[in-house]
Amino acid sequence: MSFDNLCKLLSEKHPQKFATWVLGTPQTEATVLKTELSIEPIRADYVTFLQLQGRILHLEFQTTLESTPPLPLRMLDYWVRLYRLYRLPITQVVVLLLPPKDENEITTVFTVENTHHQFRVIRMWEENPSPFLQDSALLPLAPLTATNQPQLLLEQIVQRVNQVETTQRPEISAYTQILAGLKFRKDLIKRLFREGMMRESVIYQEILEEGEQRGEKKGERRERSLVLRLLTRKLGELPLQIHEQVETLSLEELENLGEALLDFTSLLDLQVWLANK
Repeated sequence: MSFDNLCKLLSEKHPQKFATWVLGTPQTEATVLKTELSIEPIRADYVTFLQLQGRILHLEFQTTLESTPPLPLRMLDYWVRLYRLYRLPITQVVVLLLPPKDENEITTVFTVENTHHQFRVIRMWEENPSPFLQDSALLPLAPLTATNQPQLLLEQIVQRVNQVETTQRPEISAYTQILAGLKFRKDLIKRLFREGMMRESVIYQEILEEGEQRGEKKGERRERSLVLRLLTRKLGELPLQIHEQVETLSLEELENLGEALLDFTSLLDLQVWLANK
């Protein structure tokens, strides 16, 4: 799934929340309209049309400004088709996920002789992160918002993801990590989200407290002990051969196993992981 397409999915899952954010005023009604218009083709993967009270919101997500035909001409084309079909005022907003690499001016108007058409552009890198951190529907977009301390922002996002309702957390976490990939290194995203998941685990907290009480040393010994205890809690007493295999793992392998075991449901899962590490 492309970044643009993921944003379209999110806006159609939460049309009211996205309309409220984009328009800056509370929207009590927002219905997703079909993307098919009278003249094909249109870029349905990136476009969301919402029916509001007495208005149509055309919402489009772009990673880059480059397109064929050019973006201003496409926006005019969409406006004409939408107005012909619905005969309602139309607000058009392009959400630009990343700043242009060449720093060219972002055009928000199409003008040819007597034809003059304008639309809005939201620059995600200039958006205040607070509204996105406070609303789980918008949370996946938070990594793209304005900050002078990118890693601190990502840590706050991880913390917020771990506060989301348990049934929604895996989906929101996945969406957030995908969009974070536009701005952050993959290894940093993986590490912070893995640590966040483990810190939220009740079992992890209990084991950590037990380890601290016994004064265990930090580093590889602590990681190994933690992973073995988590495995025992998750799968029951480990066979001696399996226990010895875990004892021989490197620190990096232990960290990888610590992440993987969260998805284990049986001893077989652990054996397969050890065989393919």
